Amino acid sequence: MNQDSIIKRLFSRPIILFSIVLLIKSAVAWFVVFSDGPSWGMAFTEIPFFLIVFSLIEWLASKRKILYYMIANLLITVIYFAVLMYYKYYGVIATYHALQQADKVTKVGESTYSLITPYYLFIFVDIVFFLFFMFRPKYIAKWKERGAVRMSRPVLLVLSAVSVGLCLFNIWPNHASMNEIKKAESMGILNYELYTLFADTTEDEELIAPQDITQQAVNEVKGITEPAAPLYFGADKGRNLIVVQMESFQNFLIGLKVDGQEITPNLNKLVRENTYFNNFYTNAGQGTTSDAEFAVNTSFYVPKNEPATSSGYMKKAVPSLPKLLGSNGYATATFHTNSVEFWNRTALYQAIGFDKYYDQTFYGDDDHIAFGSSDEVLFAKTVPELAKMDAGDQPFYAMVISMSAHHPYRIPEEKYKMTLPDRYQGTLLGDYIQAQNYADYAMGQFLEELKASGLWDDSLVVFYGDHQGVPMYTLDSNEKDLIDGLVGHDYGYTDMFNIPFIVHSPGSALPSVMSGTGGQVDILPTVANLLGVSVAQQLHFGEDLFNQSSNLLPVRHFLPTGSFINNRSIYVTGDGYADGTNYNLLDNSSLPGGSTEAQFTAVQRLLNLSNSYLLQLPDRADQTEQ
Repeated sequence: MNQDSIIKRLFSRPIILFSIVLLIKSAVAWFVVFSDGPSWGMAFTEIPFFLIVFSLIEWLASKRKILYYMIANLLITVIYFAVLMYYKYYGVIATYHALQQADKVTKVGESTYSLITPYYLFIFVDIVFFLFFMFRPKYIAKWKERGAVRMSRPVLLVLSAVSVGLCLFNIWPNHASMNEIKKAESMGILNYELYTLFADTTEDEELIAPQDITQQAVNEVKGITEPAAPLYFGADKGRNLIVVQMESFQNFLIGLKVDGQEITPNLNKLVRENTYFNNFYTNAGQGTTSDAEFAVNTSFYVPKNEPATSSGYMKKAVPSLPKLLGSNGYATATFHTNSVEFWNRTALYQAIGFDKYYDQTFYGDDDHIAFGSSDEVLFAKTVPELAKMDAGDQPFYAMVISMSAHHPYRIPEEKYKMTLPDRYQGTLLGDYIQAQNYADYAMGQFLEELKASGLWDDSLVVFYGDHQGVPMYTLDSNEKDLIDGLVGHDYGYTDMFNIPFIVHSPGSALPSVMSGTGGQVDILPTVANLLGVSVAQQLHFGEDLFNQSSNLLPVRHFLPTGSFINNRSIYVTGDGYADGTNYNLLDNSSLPGGSTEAQFTAVQRLLNLSNSYLLQLPDRADQTEQ
C-alpha cells in the first residue's frame, strides 16, 4: 500500500479527520492565549476530549453521522474562538459565565469586531469547506457511505476509556492551581471549560454568618483602625456632591505629551489645582463600567464570575452612597447617554436607590459616538439639570458617566483635537489617545459650565477612571514598543489598572498629592468624610483615604484568583500563593518574594465577607424581572 493510499484511508475515517482539524484550531487558540504557544503537550491535553465526543458519535449515530461530526466541530470551534477573543480584551480564559453575557456582543459590536485578527477566522474555514461539499450530491453520497461504516465497539470502548483516563489525569493534578491561565494550559482548554462547569457546583464559598460580618471584622482583616476624630470631617458639609466617571481613562495619560502636545490639558490643570491620588486602582470586574458604578456607590466588591448587575445582588436592598446621602437630606440622580437597559442598570439603580436617572431617552442620539450622544451633548444637557437640582431646598448627589472614549476608540475625524505622528496611525494606542484627547476637550467644556453656573464653588466634585483602556493582551509588538516609550518602562499590570482619582473640595485646603494606595471602593467613605456624613452604621469595605496609610485591594476578575494590590505592589498568584509575582507599583518591575500567606488569606476573607453580606441581605420590595 503506497503512502497516498494510507493518507486517503486515514482521512476517510471521520474521527481522524475531525481530530486533526480541531487540533489545528486548538493550536491557534494556544498561540493567542498562552505565552509559550502550542506545544506537544497540547495534543496530549486536547485530543482526548475530541476522542470522547467523537466516540459517542460513532457509538450512537447510525445515520447522519457526518452531520453530527460537523455540529460537534462547530461547537468546539465556537468555544476556541470565544476563548481567544475574550482573552484579547480581558486577559483571562472565558468560561460559561462569560458566554452568558453573549447578548452584549451585539450591543458592543464595533468593540468586539476590532479585536478580531484575520487569522482568527482561519478556524472557521473548514466549516465553510465542509458545507460547500455537503450540498453537492456526489459528495453527499460519499459522506453517507463513509458515515455508514461504524467503528468496532470494543475499539470504541478502549478508546473512550483511555481518553477519559487521560482527561482525568490532566484535570485532577492541576485543579488546585490558583492561576486560571496556568490551570487551563495544564488541563487543556476544553478540559478546563468542563472543569469550571463542575467546579462551580462544588467549590462555592461557604457563607459567613450575618452576626460575624461587622465593620470591626472588616477593619481587622484589613489591619486598619478608624480614627475617632478623622481629618477633614465635614470640610464640605452641606455641599453638593458630583461624581464624574471617565470612560476607560488610565492614569498614565495624566501629564503625558506626544510630540509636545498635551493629551489631557484640562485634566492636567485639574490635577495641578486640586487633590490628586496618583496610586489609585480600578475595582471593576466582568461588568466593567457598570461594575465601577457598583463599587463606587456601595463600597462592596463585585461578584466572582459575573457582572454585579447580573448577579443576585440586584434582588437585594443594597447599602449605598445614594441611600446614605438620601437619609441625610440629599436628592440623588445619575446621568448616562446609553440606554438604562444596558448592563441591567434599571435593576442597579433600584438596588442602590437613586431617586432618578437620565439615560438615552433624555439625551437622544444627537452627535452619536460609541453607544449614544457624545460627551459634549452629555455635559451640555446635564449642567442645566444640575442647576435645577441646586435651585431646590436640599443639596444633591449626581453621578455623571462619560462614554465617548469607549473601546475601540474610533471617534469621527471631525472630533480630532490633536494631530498624532504617523507612527500612531492605525494603532489601538493612537485611537485611544485621540479618543481621550476628545473626552478631555468635552470635559473642559463641562468644567467651564460648572464654574459659570456657580456649581463648581458649591460642590464637592470628584473624577476617576472606570477601568483599563489599553489591555496589554491586545497590543502587537509595535504598539507595545510605543506605549513602553510613553510610560518609560515595560507597560504592565500596574499601568493597566492604575486610574486617576481627583478631588475638588471648595471647603478645605486638602493635600495636593496623595500617594497612598486606593481603589474605587474607597470613594464612598472618602467623600462621606468630607461631607460630614458618618458611615459608622453602614458596612463598607473601602476606607477614607485622607485618614489611612495602608490598604489591601482584591482584584476580582482580570487577574488569577487571589491576586491583590497592597501598598507597594500588585501581587499575581502562581499555582499557589508562594510562587506568585509582585509587580512594583512604581514601574511594573518584579519585586523579590511572593505574597505572605497572611495577606493572601486576608484577601479571601474580605471577598467572602462582602459576598456573604450581600447575598444574605433582605430582598428589596420593588424587584423587577432580572
